[in-house]
Amino acid sequence: MKVDLWPVDGSMPPTRTPSRWRRFLESHLPSVVIYLMVATLVAVVLYPHMVVTVPSGEVGVLWKRFSGGTVLDPRKLKNEGFNLILPWNRVFLYDLRLQSFTESYNAISSDGVSLTASIIVRFRLQRDAVPVLHQAIGPNYVQVLALPGIGSLTREVIAEYTAEQVYSTARQEIQDKIRSLVEARLSEKMMEHEGEGSEESYRVAMSAVFILYDILVTGIELPAAIVAAINRKTEQYYIAEEYKFRVEREKRESERKKIEAEGIRDFQQTVSQGISESYLRWRGIEATLQLSQSTNAKVVVIGSGKDGLPIILGNVDTPAPPAGSTPPSGNDTNKESTAAGPAVPLEKTPAAGLASPTEKIAPASSGSTATPEGSRSFWPISWPISLSDIETYLSQIVRPTEREAGSGQPSERPAAEQAR
Repeated sequence: MKVDLWPVDGSMPPTRTPSRWRRFLESHLPSVVIYLMVATLVAVVLYPHMVVTVPSGEVGVLWKRFSGGTVLDPRKLKNEGFNLILPWNRVFLYDLRLQSFTESYNAISSDGVSLTASIIVRFRLQRDAVPVLHQAIGPNYVQVLALPGIGSLTREVIAEYTAEQVYSTARQEIQDKIRSLVEARLSEKMMEHEGEGSEESYRVAMSAVFILYDILVTGIELPAAIVAAINRKTEQYYIAEEYKFRVEREKRESERKKIEAEGIRDFQQTVSQGISESYLRWRGIEATLQLSQSTNAKVVVIGSGKDGLPIILGNVDTPAPPAGSTPPSGNDTNKESTAAGPAVPLEKTPAAGLASPTEKIAPASSGSTATPEGSRSFWPISWPISLSDIETYLSQIVRPTEREAGSGQPSERPAAEQAR
């Protein structure tokens, strides 16, 4: 409900004249609302067909439904970003960045072994050749062109090698050959189109469309039995090489020993001519002095020869003693022993029967019967002792005692001598 305000004085209120647009809206408002709703609906429906967003690194090829199809002019390609097209036209996107695909191919080697080779191909598309590629091959150019062609060339190259070469030594050579053959095949293949009327005609080589970076052989799969046989063969080969090196080492060792023996022989000849006996004695004296000056606990054994050098150097010119003879002592004289005692105890032996060991006497022979008392020793027998020496010594002790006991006279020896 519309309310009109009247002035207090009762006069008529002033009237406002509405604008033209307001009058138009007031009269056509329902129609305007309907038109806007229809336009919004149409925009929502046609938006996916009219707006094309080209991602980074890609390019769009325009295809016109009512104007001759694919646009082959590279200048009319849709670049990255937001692009508007008519809803009945279409844009096909192609990736211009580096691409790769991996595929496994079954092949047969020259010796008839079935194997599987895994190949990685890396390539990129030329921007100006994308419209031609789209018209001649289409977006699925990898499955239509690349996979079958590269597979055929891979089988052709692998058939030239044996299974052992493919498995071990010829992998780099195989992938280089595959790449060279693919590049040659791309140069031979052409994309042609004869235009009719206003259509454009072209003749483009495949090498101008694809930029091939490399082809890599990532794996070779052989039957397990073949792989085991190759491994055994390789193992035996290196074992044989090891034996070759062993033989070579022994040859070098024999040459070394031969040279060493020749050097020792020459050294001995030189030394035997220049070293005298006096020089050897002097070296022996120096060795003895150095040994005696050492602080370690030691036993120095001096030789018994005329030089008195250590045994290792002495006794060179001393003749060997005859068998059964007594070896000489250090001073070449017999020392007298005083370790043995008389057969009769001392407390029961008369004073006249005690011997006086005052002087050294010569050893008594078996034929002697007595010696002077002043020259007798307590054990005047030299080593070795025989039975006759013992009998002689006992007779020397017992006979004076018997003679003194028969006479009945006491001994005239002093007490001090008897105590001894």
